[in-house]
Amino acid sequence: MDRNTLTAQIKNWARELGFDAVGIAPVSEIPPDNLKEWLRRGFHGRMAYLERNVDRRLNPAEVLEGAHSIISAALSYLHPYPLPYGQAERGAISRYASGEDYHQVLGERLQELLRRICEASPGATGKVYVDTGPVMDKTWAVRSGIGWLGKHTNVLATGGLGSWFFIGEILLDRELEYDGPTKDHCGSCRACIEACPTDAIPDPYVLDSRRCISYLTIELKGDIPEALRPAMGNLVFGKRAGEMAGIEATHGTWPASCR
Repeated sequence: MDRNTLTAQIKNWARELGFDAVGIAPVSEIPPDNLKEWLRRGFHGRMAYLERNVDRRLNPAEVLEGAHSIISAALSYLHPYPLPYGQAERGAISRYASGEDYHQVLGERLQELLRRICEASPGATGKVYVDTGPVMDKTWAVRSGIGWLGKHTNVLATGGLGSWFFIGEILLDRELEYDGPTKDHCGSCRACIEACPTDAIPDPYVLDSRRCISYLTIELKGDIPEALRPAMGNLVFGKRAGEMAGIEATHGTWPASCR
């Protein structure tokens, strides 16, 4: 199967599997300056794992030998169920965490997508990642054209998805047809910066995880600083609606492959 046909098939299969958006980018190294400066400023807090494997994070070819393509897939988590935001007597769990474990949901669907790719292209090798391992999820979602990086450091997608979606990837050792990045549409808007209750966005496109509600209620293993507690309100797990600013929790990897 030629790469044009395989690319079209991959996108059709992704839609069949329920993904709301899919894009494909060529593997290349990521410039190190932004990540290394972010780490130098200590914005990762106590997430020491982010200091490890920096070279692998910046170069997917070190994660999968012979990798040529990264398939990024997005799955919406926006649902209509009411959550008790603004009800001081009730704790609110972030909308993204109020359903099934997204690592499992996306992982199974991406594994099925990879299985179909390997069946159509015998000998192919790939790996599936869902917010796991040394893969820069948001960078690849941007490079694959799913959306642009908003000033809150989440990916904003066109087509009504906003930033209400999960991201997963397949690293693949096959060359495919590639999508270009999407234009940044943030302009002069600062709504996310002004809305963040704990002032976790010190500069546009920069997140101080140490002030982020997602970090404070998931990643931080110690006590939440008293100075930040009033602004958190009744938010007891995760961030508000995906939804403000934050870094997702990191769990076990999906080292799925064709071989």
